[in-house]
Amino acid sequence: MHDEPPPTASDLDEAVSVFVQHRARLFGIAYRVLGSAAEAEDVVQEVWLRWQRTERSVVVSPGAFLSSTATRLAINVAQSARVRREPYIGPWLPEPIDTSSDPEVGAQRAEALELALLLVLEKLSPTERAAYVLREAFDYSYPEIAHMLQLSLVNVRKIVSRARKHLSDEQRESVDTVEHRRLLNAFVSAARTGDVTSLEALLTPDAVSLSDGNGIRVAARIPVLGRARVANLATAYPRFWGSVGVEFVAANGRMGAMIYREGEPSTFMTIAAERAGIYRVMWVFNPEKIDAFLTSRSRSTTALRPAPSGLVPGA
Repeated sequence: MHDEPPPTASDLDEAVSVFVQHRARLFGIAYRVLGSAAEAEDVVQEVWLRWQRTERSVVVSPGAFLSSTATRLAINVAQSARVRREPYIGPWLPEPIDTSSDPEVGAQRAEALELALLLVLEKLSPTERAAYVLREAFDYSYPEIAHMLQLSLVNVRKIVSRARKHLSDEQRESVDTVEHRRLLNAFVSAARTGDVTSLEALLTPDAVSLSDGNGIRVAARIPVLGRARVANLATAYPRFWGSVGVEFVAANGRMGAMIYREGEPSTFMTIAAERAGIYRVMWVFNPEKIDAFLTSRSRSTTALRPAPSGLVPGA
């Protein structure tokens, strides 16, 4: 058995060119399935390594090959994620990502990108999540999804239908981006000045506040329920707001607030809102997730690494 000759520089240049063309989409698929920017980047890196090792001349559709590989890898990671998150202390929220340069993160539509919806997607199985994302956000046909997931066409249709029903039962109708930003601005302004009355007026009666800190002292370890409690929590720490800076950032296709302490980003927060008001306030204190957001601002092909020679690819 003879070793295959190493790829030429022109071969690798072409491989990079094709991969870069699809990179945003691959990240978008993996991120929506996993809810983690760091894990999605790992998936993208693995797809790149496998793409290098593949006999690319026999690949009929590079885009389909790359998307299929990313989807299957993301499902594999998601299947083990639940076990890895069991020791997590307090509520878990998806990692926010910067979407200033790509508001849809490679998708044809922005579906399944807002943090509130990603949180609901976590209640689906990884396969259901992937099928819904491929159909609703990336507009793949049912036959294409069946091929990607290696399932029957009938089964895929049932999975997507089931996922849609589950999400429609859980998800509320969101306000538009202009109203979302207005409500976020109003919430931050009232919280910074300690105006509990104004905060309560912005919230729905069943509002909930979720703080993701994995044990960090300032983060509430259980969901805080109810308009009054959520408003009081947001103003309960005068020192928290007293000396901070706030930068409004594009996150997950909506607006969020990055809170800086002593010049360093320390907390990310955003809201989910319907016509009646803000029904969910989400705080991310976990330093790893803050770092992931900052890293997502500079996603690029500079992270691509050449594959070790002699390895056989797999999807």
